[in-house]
Amino acid sequence: MGEAGPAAVTARGWGWRHASRRDWAVRGLDLRIDAGERVLLLGASGAGKSTLIHALAGVLGGDDEGESAGGLLVDGREPESARGRVGLVLQDPDSQVVLARVGDDVAFGCENLGVPREEIWQRVGDALDAVGLDLPLAHPTSELSGGQKQRLALAGVLAMRPGLLLLDEPTANLDPDGVVEVRDAVARVLEHTEATFVVIEHRVDVWWRLVDRVVVLAPGGGVLADGHPDEVLKRHGAALAASGVWVPGHRPAPPVRTRAAGSRLLRTEALAVGRSPKLVLHRDIDLEVSAGGCLAITGPNGAGKSTLGLTLAGLIRPAAGRVRADGIADGLVPDPILWKSRQLLTRIGTVFQDPEHQFVAATVGDELAVGPRALGLPPAEIDARVGPLLERLRLGHLVRANPFTLSGGEKRRLSVATVLVTRPRLLVLDEPTFGQDARTWRELVAFLAELLDAGSGIVAVTHDTDFAVALADAELRMSARGAGVPR
Repeated sequence: MGEAGPAAVTARGWGWRHASRRDWAVRGLDLRIDAGERVLLLGASGAGKSTLIHALAGVLGGDDEGESAGGLLVDGREPESARGRVGLVLQDPDSQVVLARVGDDVAFGCENLGVPREEIWQRVGDALDAVGLDLPLAHPTSELSGGQKQRLALAGVLAMRPGLLLLDEPTANLDPDGVVEVRDAVARVLEHTEATFVVIEHRVDVWWRLVDRVVVLAPGGGVLADGHPDEVLKRHGAALAASGVWVPGHRPAPPVRTRAAGSRLLRTEALAVGRSPKLVLHRDIDLEVSAGGCLAITGPNGAGKSTLGLTLAGLIRPAAGRVRADGIADGLVPDPILWKSRQLLTRIGTVFQDPEHQFVAATVGDELAVGPRALGLPPAEIDARVGPLLERLRLGHLVRANPFTLSGGEKRRLSVATVLVTRPRLLVLDEPTFGQDARTWRELVAFLAELLDAGSGIVAVTHDTDFAVALADAELRMSARGAGVPR
């Protein structure tokens, strides 16, 4: 598909440091990716994988955003000047939808490149065929599932016919069916394009058979391993697993739970949820969450899982029915939607699906202090709470960093920490393990298990079956339409 052929990548001593950071996100990287290679880029959370990908796409920022060292070239040119040669698909399906109709959305990139109008629509049709998205050009993008939105984003990139195709954890926010859907779409694309292909993913098994080379970035800079996928797995499998890579056959051991569920903290009565009373997603939901118990809310993208979580957390008004938090009301009316934010802080803590939606401070340390300060805690008590959380969640070296400059996995751990620091009795977590490598996943799950054993309750919206197996005492699977199905 690439009109100018596949692109080559060269890094010589390349590095990047965000303007607000002391440590380099990437440093001393020497790497050559030949034209037409298909590469899986691995590394622990925070190793700089997304930084490298964004630099290759020319979207990392200028001198006011940070400083670079060494050289990074695409076909011998600075990435910023290789306009149209590089295509990037990101993690979040919703963030990449630009226009209201499928055809217009796919055509958007071509229009920005100045492709002649008569050629654009031929490219749009070819790209939609390549990703297997058989929909009318006028189909509303708002009605697409998460997997369909990622295939739409991929089609929009393919229509520009880049020489370098970059995917930054494109299945991280998808349900299991969506993961297969996108992976298979990429496989079809790779059969018909000569473009150089680089994909970031924590979970190796998704992409292993679609690539011919694996490059593992070392957390301190440079390359930890590089070679054919089977050879890298054979020689470095155990070491990669220890560093955090999700290697087949090296699954993290689930934590040992020591406490059974106790008294009830929250329940619902004939609950109906939706973003407005006129748009009800599910009705007649009856569930309960107990002290020491974990309820996993599962189901396909778009089923209303996040909406249910926010309703249980007292942040969205029920469309019908009631949420009763008798076990944590402590003298308040037992309806969380009527509680003030300060009253919620110590009762129900919420981690949003997008970590950035809950960041309000300029540094990681200040972000963690927001909740305790709202409670009026003295500085010594704030420090006593913040310090251990920073170390436990591997954020101690980032205390002065801007939260928005963290990696995806680091942002997720920070968003969880901002909730834990106020010690609520009930946690509502939306995709709590998103973006985690195997090591940080294990540590985060172990930490949550300790909270359960100490008597906290957890509601987790998740696509992560490993997480559900490790922690959930009950599961509410939500179908695309209708009420949830308890298990």
